[in-house]
Amino acid sequence: MIPFLDLKKINEPYEADFQLKLKSVLNGGWYILGKEVQLFEESFARYCNANYCIGVGNGFDALVLIFKGYIQLGKLEKGDEVIVPANTYVASILAILQADLIPVLVEPKLETYNLDPELIAEKITSKTKAILVVHLYGQLAEMEMINEIAETNNFIIVEDSAQSHGAISNLKSKINNQQSSAAYSFYPGKNLGALGDGGAIITNDPKLAKVLYSLRNYGSNAKYYNDYIGFNSRLDELQAAFLNLKLPNLDSDNNKRRAIAKRYLTEIKNDKISLPYWNSSKNHVFHLFVIRTPNRAALQEYLVQNNIQTMIHYPIPPHKQKAFSAWNSLSFPITEKIHNEVLSLPMSPILTESEVGFIIEILNEY
Repeated sequence: MIPFLDLKKINEPYEADFQLKLKSVLNGGWYILGKEVQLFEESFARYCNANYCIGVGNGFDALVLIFKGYIQLGKLEKGDEVIVPANTYVASILAILQADLIPVLVEPKLETYNLDPELIAEKITSKTKAILVVHLYGQLAEMEMINEIAETNNFIIVEDSAQSHGAISNLKSKINNQQSSAAYSFYPGKNLGALGDGGAIITNDPKLAKVLYSLRNYGSNAKYYNDYIGFNSRLDELQAAFLNLKLPNLDSDNNKRRAIAKRYLTEIKNDKISLPYWNSSKNHVFHLFVIRTPNRAALQEYLVQNNIQTMIHYPIPPHKQKAFSAWNSLSFPITEKIHNEVLSLPMSPILTESEVGFIIEILNEY
């Protein structure tokens, strides 16, 4: 069986260094917000071309804390509306709700799976104050158009970058103004994955960064002195140590993913399968390689019979989830088509040429 994702194999090259880091952290005797977290925050901020990085417990907390931070700064208030793609993973929407804000769903483009900028205007109301952009599956959304909409309307932009570590846009900087911030997840399966939960926030806004450093740590800037009603969401010292080992290899791993994607895109030739859009730039890091097919169950079973494991990202659209029963009657045709047809092929930097060739051969015979 070719597994969808082999985390053990991905982490094997780091095993000896992981052991050394574990020993170093243990012997250091400082296990919360220590030198490893500080080093990672500095390194990841530099890597992302940003001024500040705030390490937090996970990617979901990163999103919630960003919204809470803007509320503390008076740039958002409870009940404000946030534009969000209708086909995102549910965490994006839950984060908006956890911050007492109102998600407003907007359809994506079928070709890219990302938010369609041309559909944003019709959903803007007097309560709209922010856009949560999700760089789904590793491909950056159309940020130039989205930035123009945000600047025209004085909207805040929050980027859900949980799947897009290392993606590079044509803009001068990933975080290109002080009205923007990005949330990252280091869940083990991400392009930059820890050995447990972890997350980070990237921003150029010094006021937001100051609030976030406090909010993640009970709302405290100095021990036992609390300025805000905060959270307990700090990047773990040991996970930061592991991430410090893996960050230098992120670009080379992403290039391996792009090479696999290029083979998939050029060599898969089957009119029953729709391939994802990619313009061959570095704006896609292929966290996932997602195809579409009208009879997904049949294709998935066929692949299993041929020893190829796949996954579905994601089977149920947010507006059809039981948790959001008030939305169940809403209609988002593009989103529903995506969720009914998508299938994720194996994609990781440790896939071999022969494995990729076998997957392509089997798909072409379907």
